[in-house]
Amino acid sequence: MVLAYSDTDTGALVFSQADAPPSSAQKDRIDGIRVFIGIATSGRPTILPSTIAHLRRQTRKAQRIVICATKAADVEGLDEADDLKIMYAPPGLPIQRNALLDEAGDDDFIFFFDDDFLTDPHYIERTLAIFSAQPDVAITTGRVLADGARGPGLSIDEGEAILDGAIVSGANGDPSIEPTWNGYGCNMAFRLAPIRDHALRFDERLPLYAWYEDVDFSRRVAPYGRVVKINAATGVHLGTKKGRTSGKRLGYSQVVNPVYFARKGTFAWRKSLLSILRNMGMNVARSVRPEAYIDRRGRLLGNLLGIVDVIRGRAKPERILDL
Repeated sequence: MVLAYSDTDTGALVFSQADAPPSSAQKDRIDGIRVFIGIATSGRPTILPSTIAHLRRQTRKAQRIVICATKAADVEGLDEADDLKIMYAPPGLPIQRNALLDEAGDDDFIFFFDDDFLTDPHYIERTLAIFSAQPDVAITTGRVLADGARGPGLSIDEGEAILDGAIVSGANGDPSIEPTWNGYGCNMAFRLAPIRDHALRFDERLPLYAWYEDVDFSRRVAPYGRVVKINAATGVHLGTKKGRTSGKRLGYSQVVNPVYFARKGTFAWRKSLLSILRNMGMNVARSVRPEAYIDRRGRLLGNLLGIVDVIRGRAKPERILDL
């Protein structure tokens, strides 16, 4: 096993030689802590087993992997085991993730992965190294080697080939960490103590896919510790299109959710407006010849409906349920 730990002066990850046993001090940094993995899932039963298989290959395994589904069909063919529990909650990413937070109880760290995120074998070990060596870190997120959400999506075989290639080439070994604004929802980890101490939860006013729920929650945890990106904690986000929100609903959320966050104080108004303009601009520019895998015209319609609701003073995240 290759042990990763953090240099307390530089923040860089240091790797012990494979043939050299880790010192007791190094072991203490990653042992004796309880790790909980939470996966909210909906409509992807054929992909979920591959995601779990990669988590079971971790060099530092979690005590528990818990899947929060919305119905039995979400986990069809998947069986519970000593290391795997299946639970249910009403649909909606914040609701499901809050159920996972409740289930985590007094564990030390919670790792949230999307149901289509494939992890490098050292992901958890390298993340715990940073948490252990730098107690002022509250949130970490890994480096996404490829993100199918930004394109037509990746197959499981494509994702595994990218992971294997990164391991062979050493591209998964970048020892640096860097400050970042938020955890990326497909792969992010939190120190649970401040979440418990301050009764923090994902905002359940954000229904369904919950545009920017990861950013909002990260910014509410951020006052209690640093947010960092760990470049050696890598994975591939398949970006599967099944189970996604409709174009019109997503477009509405692209406008209304940032306004909602600015009003409650987790976003600066400038950041919210830039986000709205960036997404609307992209939808306008590409609606003439839209990508086959993105409903650009639906998103643009949703954007316009959101602007009208903001002007009329009736904008609220929950309205996507009526669209």
